[in-house]
Amino acid sequence: MRDVSRRGMIGLGAGAAAAVGLAACGTGTGTGPGSGAARQDGVSRGGDTQGSGSGRPGAPKHPARPIGDGSTAFTGKQPNQPKSPRPLEPGETPPQFVVFSWDGAGEVGAGLFDRFLELAKDHDAHMTFFLSGLYLLPESKKRMYVPPNNPKGASDIGYLTDDHIKATLKLVRRAWLDGHEIGTHFNGHFCAGSGSVANWTSAQWRSEIDQAKSFVKEWRTNAGWTDLPALPFDYEKELIGGRTPCLLGRDNLLPTAKELGWRYDASSPGGVQRWPRKHQGLWDLPLQAMPFPGHTFEVLSMDYNILANQSVNSTKAPSYNYPAWRTQATHSYIAGFKRAYETNRAPFFIGNHFEEWNGGIYMDAVEGAFTYIAREKEKGADVRLVSFRQFVDWLDVQKPEVLTRLQSLEVGQEPAAGWKSYLGGQAA
Repeated sequence: MRDVSRRGMIGLGAGAAAAVGLAACGTGTGTGPGSGAARQDGVSRGGDTQGSGSGRPGAPKHPARPIGDGSTAFTGKQPNQPKSPRPLEPGETPPQFVVFSWDGAGEVGAGLFDRFLELAKDHDAHMTFFLSGLYLLPESKKRMYVPPNNPKGASDIGYLTDDHIKATLKLVRRAWLDGHEIGTHFNGHFCAGSGSVANWTSAQWRSEIDQAKSFVKEWRTNAGWTDLPALPFDYEKELIGGRTPCLLGRDNLLPTAKELGWRYDASSPGGVQRWPRKHQGLWDLPLQAMPFPGHTFEVLSMDYNILANQSVNSTKAPSYNYPAWRTQATHSYIAGFKRAYETNRAPFFIGNHFEEWNGGIYMDAVEGAFTYIAREKEKGADVRLVSFRQFVDWLDVQKPEVLTRLQSLEVGQEPAAGWKSYLGGQAA
């Protein structure tokens, strides 16, 4: 699955994925064939229809204060945020957190970015968008990018057209105003060979991050566009976490991320449904192994990993498979949610790309699972559809002894005597 055009799925990973020998992003976490890890930064293809505002109440009323060349601006506190988090009361049952995140977060014409912004708005939910810096750099200026261990301007994901960059700017602006988080997916998405991010030093990661931030903070200068509104946030303060290409290279990334004041990393090559811990000073928020209906092994909680097990790396498998695969993918996400909600209440992390693989069935599955989870919330369940930033805000106000008790629960383990007993003495 190479040579993908910018009008289709932008971004490729390469690496080994266990038993079925697929090219994938990272190592698998399942115990059966094809449990591989995530790869590929597909980008949406959506209309460019929304205006400069969010369309939701609570848009910033603070006068915009331009930052730098005016590509970004300080507009005050981010609107459409949940209530400030508080520590759990003694014996209180923890909420069920669910985080949907998107790698790449670029727009190339299929309406997927807008589709999921609308879905989130309909259910008063939030997500994290890991923006690739190159998606705001015109291809005519690609030699401004100096990737570590690669030629100037090189990238394993395609550059966007100017029209698609403009659409991406509008959607990223809208996402932030709607209350979503803008993280980073870095730049060139190098996953193979000597230039792979797996081989980068901490200093090289710092260069990559500095460049990713500069492409966001200086898009106006780089593109020469003066008639578009600024992104309404200070990216230096907004950026507190990311996910590396192909889930590679995080050991050398983390020291740099800590120096920069980041609070979490979502690049672990696979985890399980347990309460997270910190690694090298940052919250470790990995993709997770979740049940895979019809199989005895589990699958990583990302669209590509489900595809890898269903169609062995093909994004255009015979269409007669699609209905069953769509159902299986939807039920896998729902099974992951239910296992956590009914037992240890571990947060559930789901990663995706704006893509149309196998007829768009994985986007349908994400929407189906999202809607199911949101309806549980709307029926009264203490379920919170949040961004990674909002989730770590909650973690950071909890008592250490409460977190220790939560972290001690295994996958699918419910407190034997109930939450009131399990957290009662510790919280007190």
